[in-house]
Amino acid sequence: MTTDRPTTDRLTPIDDLRIAIAHEWFDKHAGSERVVEQILNRYPKADLFSLVDFLAPEQRGFIQHKPVTTSFLQSLPGARQYFRQYLPLMPLAIEQFDVSGYDVVISSHHAVAKGILTRADQLHVSYVHTPLRYGWDLQHQYLTGMGKAKGAVARLILHYLRLWDVSSAHRVDHFLANSRTVARRIAKTYRRPAQVVYPPVDVDRFTPSAQRDDFYFALSRFVPYKRVDLIVAAFAELGLPLVVVGDGPDLAKIKAIATPNIQILPPQPEATITDYMNRCRAFVYAAEEDFGIAAVEAQAAGAPVIAYGRGGVTETVIPGQTGLLFSHQSVDSLKEAVLAFHADPKQFEVEDLRYNAERFSPICFHRNFSAALDQAWQNFQADPYRREGEEG
Repeated sequence: MTTDRPTTDRLTPIDDLRIAIAHEWFDKHAGSERVVEQILNRYPKADLFSLVDFLAPEQRGFIQHKPVTTSFLQSLPGARQYFRQYLPLMPLAIEQFDVSGYDVVISSHHAVAKGILTRADQLHVSYVHTPLRYGWDLQHQYLTGMGKAKGAVARLILHYLRLWDVSSAHRVDHFLANSRTVARRIAKTYRRPAQVVYPPVDVDRFTPSAQRDDFYFALSRFVPYKRVDLIVAAFAELGLPLVVVGDGPDLAKIKAIATPNIQILPPQPEATITDYMNRCRAFVYAAEEDFGIAAVEAQAAGAPVIAYGRGGVTETVIPGQTGLLFSHQSVDSLKEAVLAFHADPKQFEVEDLRYNAERFSPICFHRNFSAALDQAWQNFQADPYRREGEEG
């Protein structure tokens, strides 16, 4: 990285600028990492910054095997296994990165990335997957089950993080949100507008077919807000075949309520997940998600979606055309939706499902993200207050 920035004029295109991408952590290739992957595909000269980087050599293809500048958290004891436990130190860590050698900084944010420090003459665009989830709308779920002492400490930490989270929002010049749901959270939390750019979904890895097998499918991390327990409990009562793939702290609880018609599998290779999506009768989803990539993947595979009707899924599923939405996060509400679907599964056309999923393809993401970044840069250059040496 060069620390001497060139003087850019008002006509400099984005592709000729020095770009830095700040991401919270690299430990797997999941939803937010797929966004970084596509940003890198569009701007391959960009440099990467992350609090920690624990990707194995064979996992680094999606970041083009680029080096990653990491923070002091990388070297702390137990960081590889427990880096999330260092959450209270993450605001300090993200502020230590020196990105002064860049014209544009793009932060991929769901925890602290938007807090990276930039100068007044640098454009900072933050792509927000969600404001700090456990600090805001999921705090009470996060604290459930904690003892009195541990809960008190957690409340103090989350209070501090919320104060920092709001104050650091002023460091961002332009917010992008991965859904209207998240844009509303940004408005509520930071009192700032956000432009919606839906994340990229690899729809081409799926082969939709009208011929479906006789099982329902669920794919999720086993954490409380995903409500996998609700899905398993509903299908235990329905007696319909269900395959669930995932892992997490709620695994024992979920296995305890599963009945013989329910198969619970550990995380599977991508090819296996693709096969399940291509063959299942329908995809079942009970969480209130920020966006929900899996629901779009299911539609790309020709699988209708049965989902809780709040959050990002309301923007990706067309009720009665590509899926059914149930109104309450309860076993009875989910059962009612499954029975309505099971009575007439052929009401959904594979062509409609695939067509809807195509709206979220990487090509669409590249077009929309590039247009948003170009406009942000033009607006930034037109602002006389950001140019060094100019007076208002």
